[in-house]
Amino acid sequence: MVKSYLKYEHSNSFGLVTSSTSNILWTQQNRSSTGAGQAVVAANEELLCWDIKTGDIVERWKDEKSSAQVTAIAQSKLNDDLFAAGYEDGSVRLWRSKDPSPFITFNGHRSAITVLAFDRSGVRLASGSKDTNVIVWDLVAEVGQFKLRGHKDQITGLQFVEPQEEVTEEEDSQAMVLDGVADSSSEGFLLTTGKDALIKLWDLGSRHCIETHIAQTNGECWALGLSPDYTGCITAGNAGELKVWGLDATTLAASRRQVDVPANIQYLQDRGTLFRHGKDKATEVVFHPRRDYFAVHGSEKSVEIWRIRSESEIKKSLARKKKRRREKLAQKKEAENGDAHLDGEEDQDEDPSSADVNDAFAQHLIIRTGGKVKSVDWADTRSKKKLELLVSATNNQLELYSMPLKEKKSKQEDVPDYERALSIELPGHRADIRSLALSSDDKWLASASNGNLKIWSMLTQKCGKTLECGYALCCAFLPGDKLVVIGTKSGEIELFEVATGALLDSVSAHEGAIWSLQVHPDGRSIVSGSADKSAKFWKVQVVQEEVLGTTRTTSRLKLSHSRTLKVADDILSLKFSPDAKLLAVALLDSTVKVFFVDSLKLYLNLYGHKLPVLDMDISYDSKLIVTCSADKNIRIWGLDFGDCHKALLGHQDSILQVKFLPNNREGNGHHFFSASKDRTIKYWDGDKFEQIQRLDGHHGEIWALAISQSSEPPFIVSASHDKSIRVWEETDEQIFLEEEREKEIEELYESTLTKSLEQDADEDDENGEIGAATKQTSETLNHGERIAEALELGMADLHVMQEWEEAKASNPHIASPQRDPMFMAHGGISAEEYVMKVLQRPAASALNDALLVLPFASVPMLFTFLNLFAMRSMNIPLTCKVLFFMLKTHHRQIVASRTMRAMLDGIRSNLRRALQKQKDEMGYNIAALKIAGMQIQDKGIKEYVDENWDDGTDAQNVKKRAFVHVS
Repeated sequence: MVKSYLKYEHSNSFGLVTSSTSNILWTQQNRSSTGAGQAVVAANEELLCWDIKTGDIVERWKDEKSSAQVTAIAQSKLNDDLFAAGYEDGSVRLWRSKDPSPFITFNGHRSAITVLAFDRSGVRLASGSKDTNVIVWDLVAEVGQFKLRGHKDQITGLQFVEPQEEVTEEEDSQAMVLDGVADSSSEGFLLTTGKDALIKLWDLGSRHCIETHIAQTNGECWALGLSPDYTGCITAGNAGELKVWGLDATTLAASRRQVDVPANIQYLQDRGTLFRHGKDKATEVVFHPRRDYFAVHGSEKSVEIWRIRSESEIKKSLARKKKRRREKLAQKKEAENGDAHLDGEEDQDEDPSSADVNDAFAQHLIIRTGGKVKSVDWADTRSKKKLELLVSATNNQLELYSMPLKEKKSKQEDVPDYERALSIELPGHRADIRSLALSSDDKWLASASNGNLKIWSMLTQKCGKTLECGYALCCAFLPGDKLVVIGTKSGEIELFEVATGALLDSVSAHEGAIWSLQVHPDGRSIVSGSADKSAKFWKVQVVQEEVLGTTRTTSRLKLSHSRTLKVADDILSLKFSPDAKLLAVALLDSTVKVFFVDSLKLYLNLYGHKLPVLDMDISYDSKLIVTCSADKNIRIWGLDFGDCHKALLGHQDSILQVKFLPNNREGNGHHFFSASKDRTIKYWDGDKFEQIQRLDGHHGEIWALAISQSSEPPFIVSASHDKSIRVWEETDEQIFLEEEREKEIEELYESTLTKSLEQDADEDDENGEIGAATKQTSETLNHGERIAEALELGMADLHVMQEWEEAKASNPHIASPQRDPMFMAHGGISAEEYVMKVLQRPAASALNDALLVLPFASVPMLFTFLNLFAMRSMNIPLTCKVLFFMLKTHHRQIVASRTMRAMLDGIRSNLRRALQKQKDEMGYNIAALKIAGMQIQDKGIKEYVDENWDDGTDAQNVKKRAFVHVS
């Protein structure tokens, strides 16, 4: 009989405040009572919404089908509940508040999304990617409108420019009407910057680039900030350079109605360069939505706040400069003993719009943050006296800073102060977690990193205690789960009490880093292994200490050194066998030595690894030892003779952790887990030497692994460089090894197939500035194949039914024909209903890509069914969508074919009839609604006129009494 295993699945993750892969958003959603608002951040493949004041997660959005990291987030300007997230695999998903799963998924980019932007009306979304393309998506029709090509490197900035055209009073009413029409139909403009140091302005109406400038003079352009009133923008590059651009929004808006726009007109003007305080590359420029401030930052621990000066301030500054110039000139003339006659300089008044950028912009202050800055966003709390800025740092924390506005009356140029008002840092470590330990009842988890030891509740996934420690490399709970012991890089062993968080004892145990720490199975002693080539045994004892200055004593827990084992090289790992007879020691010379615990005599020497063994574990029955190494191999050895049972090439990179299941439940005592730098965890059968399952999910190397001792169902906990702690639980679902291998081969085949299709598509249309926003995925290929199958089945069924109808005319008692079982399975539906069902299955965003899979030979079959849909008025919107897309795609072949022309005539007349019927229905319904509205108004509103009505002719100064509406 084939052996089956129980599957492990990801159940939840915690410990991550914000990933350093994406930008952040501040939102005042649902006007939360805590006033500081909420932060929407990326957490690997999830989106989290934090309440900034309480530090609680309000919402968590995750697509179960995708494990790609979030790389960009945007919020709709019109609808606060609508968010878009871009992912590492090039997909874009749209989320609604209070809905945990995405309602639209777009696939169009080949690599990670770098920037997203909604337009002002919230019906279009633009996405820029590392594949150098920009795609504009229609959120109503749920399709990609078009792809813009022009940049030669990844897109770094993207903004919609939708200026409102100003109507002058002199224009007649006719012009105003035209304006309104033009404004509603125009599609606006798009401003993009790329790493290729170009800034481009695109006209979305005519879908082409109307202007290109070199944005930075010293290398790449890394960020774009557009002022909320569209008067200008700022691009940022290397060496602290900020380029200021003026944008002629009124001319741009007027150009929509002009047919012959002059060729030499420029909407973007270079106004000059500002230099930041920091000399690193700037990664983000964010304008305040309502005030004249913008924030700019690089990858250092600081954010610079700049202020845009008002017109009066610029005038004063110019006047001061002019005065100084005049004084200098006067002194010069006097020195030359000539007449102090000045040119007519003072007569002309300086124009603020032509002022130097250094006069127009002033540095407000520099905020020093608690970590390297990844992203910032203004918190628009409508406060009159202060500005608030939300900052996410690369060390897994969020901070909210508040700073004062510039005082109008203050003469002295003091740098205003700022303060860190709030922060979210407790639910995660600042540095990578290097060690995990579970308590004996599996209720508490200890995680240790550089500077912090945190105790988590496994029930709520919340952090219960945070204790300060050294650079921890290993940790363990002592029996009773009241104490945690950690070993540090500086060679100290620290003993903490969990309940109070007190450091009970700290011992300078070794001269080198303590790489491993193990508790003896009887719980009375611990052993520490270090880089100083020794393993030391310690007892936890209660000692009586004298209280200074008195004769009294107090009892205290201390670690006392009992014996030492010296070895020939650095110790990287230690392990007691569960029967407490043997101690295995892994050395830097790639060998593992096994000693007797009581006499410390050498028992076995295990040779075989080419690089040092990083971790090892001994099975529950003390019969097998498994070792993992930096040479990517796992070796399984017998502890009776020290023979190597099997060497397995386990991972694509160094294997950092290996753990046996601690008890033999249902015969799985020889199953073990391995975790590697290649970001995967693998589940192995140590008797059959087979890989059972691969667990993907982490986005960084996996440093630590812990396995539950006694809980049902069993679970494992892993911690990674991506700062997250993940819990994987055993499920009741059975898996078979052959099926798992087949699944892996299928995944590999699908990924190579979609990649080759993408390359073919790129070669076809790489030359144009504009392209179709399509991308084949395994899902769209499957849908396309299903549609082709349905068309063939349907055509065959139509012929069968037609022959039966003809035969029935001559013989009314003829039996009904034998149809395909597929139609019977769907309840005996007709062929056209079945085809319609299959066409309705793909999501609107994937339908076009699925139809592209169909060869031209199946187009006549599809048109036959479209004719039937039009005749029977079946789902007219979908029918029209499919028809227009196929006409656009296969236009040349259809025009050249005579048979298709007759078919199209039939479709046209049937569609016209169906659409006319729908139009009449809608007209009838609208008229009925208008009448109902009038009746409601008649019943609900009465008009009263004052009896002593005076039209104001007697006294001009008397106020008129108008009609009063009383609802």
